Amino acid sequence: MVTMHVDPTIFKAYDIRGVYPGQLDEDTGRAVGRAFASYLQPEQVVVGRDMRLSSPAVAAALMDGLRMQRADVVDLGMVSTDQYYYACATLSLPGIMVTASHNPPQYCGFKMVRDMPYLLSGDDGIQDLRRLIETDEFRLARGTGRLETRDVSAGFVDKVVGMVDADRLRGLKVVADTGNGMVGPILQRVYERLPIEFVGLYLDPDGNLPNHGLDPMKAENRAELERRVVAEGADAGFAFDGDGDRFFAIDDRGHFVPGDFLTALMAGYLIEAEPGATMIYDVRCSWAVRDVVEAAGGTALQERVGHSFLKPRLLREAGVFAGELSGHYYFRDFFGADSGLVPSLILMQMMSERQQTMSQMLSPLESRYFLSGEINSQVADPLAKIEEIAARYGDGLTERVDGVSISFDDWHFNVRASNTEPLLRLNLEAMSRQRMEQQRDEVLAVIRMP
Repeated sequence: MVTMHVDPTIFKAYDIRGVYPGQLDEDTGRAVGRAFASYLQPEQVVVGRDMRLSSPAVAAALMDGLRMQRADVVDLGMVSTDQYYYACATLSLPGIMVTASHNPPQYCGFKMVRDMPYLLSGDDGIQDLRRLIETDEFRLARGTGRLETRDVSAGFVDKVVGMVDADRLRGLKVVADTGNGMVGPILQRVYERLPIEFVGLYLDPDGNLPNHGLDPMKAENRAELERRVVAEGADAGFAFDGDGDRFFAIDDRGHFVPGDFLTALMAGYLIEAEPGATMIYDVRCSWAVRDVVEAAGGTALQERVGHSFLKPRLLREAGVFAGELSGHYYFRDFFGADSGLVPSLILMQMMSERQQTMSQMLSPLESRYFLSGEINSQVADPLAKIEEIAARYGDGLTERVDGVSISFDDWHFNVRASNTEPLLRLNLEAMSRQRMEQQRDEVLAVIRMP
């Protein structure tokens, strides 16, 4: 038996991802294609790719591997991840997106759909692919699969625009920064269908990333957008990660809007259209989400972090919307998947209908809920530290949905371990700034104590 050496660390909780070509190269792509086809045994597979310099060669090898196992390939070419999800959903096919999302340019990777909205994850499929590759136990196949190219962009634009009442968006000016990632071309086609004034930054996909990085969660990657919103007198600024499945907003003051506040705003708005609807949010989020949803007569349910948990829960609970602190927003009406473009349209519709600025919509939240933001700490044994924290704060309400969440009357926090690094991630909230800062510093001291 001939076996292939593959770096086991590239097989992550939600995708396959590593540095090209040291950890992941064309041979890896070919092997992933063969393993995916052997594991799922599909007749056809959708393939898309991002703008990274390594993606064309890795995607070509991936498609070669799929076809070696007699799977036909539908090649979308260079697309955003939400276009890829649209293709998998409307064609009712599994798929592989060649992307490393928001990682630096030297990375490459794969996001894999089993059956929309379900993706392969570390516990369900990804480690199976690793074992197939390591043992070379691919399914015996005779013949070669066919290859066809397909452009799904027109249908995607219609779908996204159709999720709002575009005629109501009048009078808005927005600045959008796509960071030379995958969203720029399709964003222009969507926004030209809207009655808005639009200023674009770095809309051309460029794997060299000549302007800034692909992760808007990092302050340096959104600093220019924050300045431009104020300089342009815009109503809002929108930012997208490298492959376009995450969304971030800058308000009219040039301030970054936390993802849980965006989740609360959109959830409250969507409940107005469907009274009593169910919304899902992750364990890191502000109490604002729960309170806004319940005040509007809806049901708010908490879930573990990650698409492999939120997407099935959204479907299982017949929910309308789910949001994560990290900028992933999932919509029932977008096949249960996450999209960067859809929440940008929903926010524009909210501002237009309510005739409020984004800062005005945020004001009730900012005056009541005070957030630490996510704070990472390197620790020797994350799981042991979680147990130490749970014991230290055992007089609070303790929940074990993801890591440990502990709540008191006027403050609460979540501590969870990173999936890939020896880190603990803290998110803490209190009902006053002084209380938040006091408890933040106290919990951090426990986390960082040797």
